[in-house]
Amino acid sequence: MDVIELWNGRYACLLQSALRLTNEQFADRLGIAVRTVAAWHSDSAVVPRREMQQLLDTVHEQAPSAARQRFALLVTNERRSAVSGPAGAQALRVAIAVVIKDDAVLLVCRRDDATGITWQFPAGVIKPGAKAETATVRETLDETSVHCAVRQRLGTRLHPVTGVLCEYFLCEYLAGEATNTDTVENVDVMWIPRKAVTRFIPVDRIFPPALAVLEEQT
Repeated sequence: MDVIELWNGRYACLLQSALRLTNEQFADRLGIAVRTVAAWHSDSAVVPRREMQQLLDTVHEQAPSAARQRFALLVTNERRSAVSGPAGAQALRVAIAVVIKDDAVLLVCRRDDATGITWQFPAGVIKPGAKAETATVRETLDETSVHCAVRQRLGTRLHPVTGVLCEYFLCEYLAGEATNTDTVENVDVMWIPRKAVTRFIPVDRIFPPALAVLEEQT
């Protein structure tokens, strides 16, 4: 499947490769600066802003059939490498925080071009060389103003929608009032009862160990 839920530097470069364009030609196609394309090549984990996500969607949708097929093949190979983990590979990794406060769990409501909004656990890209636990705590604070501490690593999987390698952590609330501090990406931040999480996130999209933890503590 060649649908990209969230573009990052690596996927953008794969699209460029599928179109067989130089940096200058790709930048011209998108209507952006060449230095932005160069930045994607130097940092595969960077996530473009919402407006850039839409530009990449448009270029992908308008690409010739042969280019779309090449892109699908490149993406498939990329996702397989995320699982096999060949030497020297720097697969995109995302840290996901399941933050518990008494009988509630922290969720963020993200903007979604396809469905309008979608509820998720706080999450953020793990930069190459960074510790997943550190990214978990930092991204939760940046998105929600909530300070938390990692209590337990729940496991890793390829996300069923995005295909991104996700690392899940059970986190304990420490301090802070839940606030939407990333208004570009998110609509709202909310504590919800743990037993109600499946009303916000479809059960088939919740990482089973995370769901098990929430049910155990209900």
